[in-house]
Amino acid sequence: MGILIPDHLKPRPDRPPIDAEKRRAAVYSYSADWILTVAVWILFVGVDQIDGYRREFSLTDTSIQHTYTVHERVPVWLLAVLVGLIPLIFFFVIGFGISRSFWDWHVASLGLILAQAITWVVTDAIKITVGRPRPDLIARCQPVEGAMNAAVYGLTTWRICTDTSLLKDGFRSFPSGHSSSSFAGLGFLAFYLAGKLHVFDRRGYTAPAWIAVTPFLGAALIAVSRSMDYRHHATDLIAGALLGTAISYFCYRLYYPTLSDRHCHLPYEPRIATRHQEDPEDDRSEILPLHDPRASLSSDSRSNLNGRKNEHMTPRPGGNIM
Repeated sequence: MGILIPDHLKPRPDRPPIDAEKRRAAVYSYSADWILTVAVWILFVGVDQIDGYRREFSLTDTSIQHTYTVHERVPVWLLAVLVGLIPLIFFFVIGFGISRSFWDWHVASLGLILAQAITWVVTDAIKITVGRPRPDLIARCQPVEGAMNAAVYGLTTWRICTDTSLLKDGFRSFPSGHSSSSFAGLGFLAFYLAGKLHVFDRRGYTAPAWIAVTPFLGAALIAVSRSMDYRHHATDLIAGALLGTAISYFCYRLYYPTLSDRHCHLPYEPRIATRHQEDPEDDRSEILPLHDPRASLSSDSRSNLNGRKNEHMTPRPGGNIM
């Protein structure tokens, strides 16, 4: 098991028992964050109800003349499982099952849900504003018999359509929601695994790198499926991937240090006072193992750091990976 599980992920034998009262206080201190995250999801539901802009299009544009796919390869419910439930399972297994770390599971879950909430709101806001036709727009539209492009400008509008039941979603091609959501969820998981495995420890182990990159491959395959279903153009998928990745990293860094940090496998300390904050000489946490640059310093260096609080000190990279 020592080969399969890095030593830095295992619980420290000298770690004191978890203080239930402080754990509750720590979670409570983040209640506003959870409320705000839920509010963002509610905002998404409201934004999604807006009809949105509908661009003019050409009946002779072959990029929007594809067949309408009735049964999608990755429907919304399956997307939720792949980019939401599966990362949460990883957080639970690593946080509770391996590290015995409630706090790690808590902040990882909060970061993931926040990343998805922000991604969906931003993606939907752009979708309804841009109003780009999907590749299957003509099939959704079912133009009236004899419909033609305008003589002067060579374009037409949605008013020539005989079937309007699918038109609202037909003008929401850019960016791809599946792509942005998959890279937000699985991207967050990739950063999480990269931190846990110390991918950027300057030692160059390939196995942790492959493990950390795998979620990105899954996200890419989900995005490509939207092109196979003729729901999105290639540029929609690329824009969604960039958007989701950027938001996932932004939310990951809210709760975890940079991936080059020696303690990148540990989340930041909670907002309530811990034993270390009360006594800098004690690097143990009453809640969980938490990120603290002082933990990588010797007692003499820690004393010097306490005497020179304004002096910047960079934790040394390292850690036993495999």
